[in-house]
Amino acid sequence: MSAIEQAAADIIRRALEEDVGTGDVTTDSTVPDGQLTDARIIAKQDGVLAGVTIAEAVFRALDPTLVMTAHLTDGDTLEPGTVVATLRGRSRAILTAERTALNFLQRLSGVATITARYVAELDGTGVRLLDTRKTTPGLRVLEKYAVAVGGGANHRVGLWDMALIKENHIAAAMGIGPAVAGVRAKHPGIKIEVEVTNLSELDRALDAHADRVMLDNMSLDVTEQAIKRARSHEHPAEIEVSGNVTLERLREIASLGPDFISVGGITHSAPALDLSLLFDEGAP
Repeated sequence: MSAIEQAAADIIRRALEEDVGTGDVTTDSTVPDGQLTDARIIAKQDGVLAGVTIAEAVFRALDPTLVMTAHLTDGDTLEPGTVVATLRGRSRAILTAERTALNFLQRLSGVATITARYVAELDGTGVRLLDTRKTTPGLRVLEKYAVAVGGGANHRVGLWDMALIKENHIAAAMGIGPAVAGVRAKHPGIKIEVEVTNLSELDRALDAHADRVMLDNMSLDVTEQAIKRARSHEHPAEIEVSGNVTLERLREIASLGPDFISVGGITHSAPALDLSLLFDEGAP
């Protein structure tokens, strides 16, 4: 089992425990035990699909004999009326799992959809879109997967896989230089990024040999100056732009020539994509 499959299994278990609790009183009271049915998952708006296998795992957690046939795969585009998948299984299990399965599918498809819009806006610029750690607690591995499905790139998975020195770290360490030196001393093989808000901080980060600088909430004029300065430094660093990045401003920022643009909104503000599950006509 892969790391993402293991993480998904734990998340699905907790989600079902949260929703089902001691039992689905409505379904258990109205649907005959052992009844089988056919159902469809249908898209109700345009978007990019993500989370098909997660949804299937939810249904199969309650009915291991259920058969789900996916008609599309993650990354495929959707339009209203598109049949995403068909199911054949126990009616009770399908109804009890329905909301949890759709919650995952709608959330992840929403993240993939908004990510794809940003990626399309960057087409031809050579700039890569990054996500952030501004994710739903407990769902990060799945939401970052959905970003990748939408064409974006993952920044840090967590606090362990890359150092990002921000203003409070700088204040606590008494400067950018000491902060970078502290990380290098304790974690010599790890990549170091420094968040800077002005040209003076940029110079100190470059002089400290940071691997990447994050130009945070700078005006376009200052961002342009910072990129030129970083490119011409004797120890050039990768350049990331962040802060107040909207879809409307994206291409203008990209035209200044950074390597990356990071956007927290593709995870923390992604609207769920509308999908529904319906029993087939004539189904029991």
